[in-house]
Amino acid sequence: MKNRLAIIQLFIANTISGIAQGISMIAIPWYFAKNEEMGKFGILYWIATLASVFWVPICGMLVDKYDRKKLFLVVNSICGLLILGTAGLGYWNGFLPWYWTGFVFVITFFNYNLHFPALYAFAQEITEPQYYGRITSLLEIVQQSTSILAGAGAALLLEGSKNGIINLFGFSVQLGWDLEAWEIYEIFAIDGLTYILSFLVIWFIQYSSLTDRKPETGTIIERIKIGIDWLKNHINILIFGIGSHSVFAIVMVINFFVNATYVQQHLGASGAVFATSEMFFAIGAVFSGITIRRIFRSFSIPKSIVWMTFLVAVLMFLLFATNSVSIFYGSLLLLGLCNAGIRIQRVTFIFKHIPNQVIGRTGSVFRIVNVLIRAFFIGIFSFAFFQFEGVIWGYLIMSVFLVLATVVLIWNSSKI
Repeated sequence: MKNRLAIIQLFIANTISGIAQGISMIAIPWYFAKNEEMGKFGILYWIATLASVFWVPICGMLVDKYDRKKLFLVVNSICGLLILGTAGLGYWNGFLPWYWTGFVFVITFFNYNLHFPALYAFAQEITEPQYYGRITSLLEIVQQSTSILAGAGAALLLEGSKNGIINLFGFSVQLGWDLEAWEIYEIFAIDGLTYILSFLVIWFIQYSSLTDRKPETGTIIERIKIGIDWLKNHINILIFGIGSHSVFAIVMVINFFVNATYVQQHLGASGAVFATSEMFFAIGAVFSGITIRRIFRSFSIPKSIVWMTFLVAVLMFLLFATNSVSIFYGSLLLLGLCNAGIRIQRVTFIFKHIPNQVIGRTGSVFRIVNVLIRAFFIGIFSFAFFQFEGVIWGYLIMSVFLVLATVVLIWNSSKI
């Protein structure tokens, strides 16, 4: 592998920033749920999601036009400084109003829309084709391992300990000392610092590009249109890309929005249960990274995605029909496995079928549709009915949606 060291450095940088980002993105929904302000968070999330319709295609254009290393450096420095500034306001005032907490969420959310397309495009650019499957699996393992650490960190920081005891992976663990719950701005301070540390790691990456990227001219609209035109000529890949993102859309809705309400209102559980569920989700994802290619080695990639999409539909129905912390943990474990498995298979397929020159812009089309789906669900689930016991009906709605997505994927899989 020609760029082995560069790939390792990229993984390290992604891990460093991913841990604190993960803690923040677990802490923020729980902050709003605990203060019974999920209605505000829902509106904020909905607006940010709709704004992504305009931001996502720009991200795709930036990923295809500019040096990916320099792009990471700019993004990490901007996000780090903005979040550290917000944390500084909290330290200065002794508290942080909800709108500043929402600001950090929006910054992180918009960063996600640029970070992951750039990450996958960079990985494709510096990896030989015969290693695509291995690299996508390793990316998932590393990404989700950071989520496990983030979940463990969030469980500690959100709730602290009671009589020296913390809730970790659903078990009571004796610390031997009391740990006070952190303020939200203290969590943001750690988050901002990791962006700066990630910046330093990326700075020292040296690599040789393995793809032929040609300079492009023209307006932003003209460059974005190139990706759309490519997909028009490969309509089955367009349908595959949209359909295979359906589980990811649901995961974004429940992890950032619905699950916090489900834990508090339906299960009547604490923030530690919410954070622990995120760890189970990440464990499932790590297991998927290790095993998914073996599990589905006798299946084509499109057919493997069909099966995992249908399984997630079943899991959503199970959460609708039950009221159990154990079932919630088990469902999140399998959801993590399926979501990561679909992403590994989808990215491997895309690496093999879409040129690096347009991978950012074609991916933008998939993500725009994904954003619109999320906006639809978030808009519905922001109504007061879904903020209390009615939250379970949201899972039934998402189950039906995934059954329909499964039908579309079955129809399209025979044509790829």
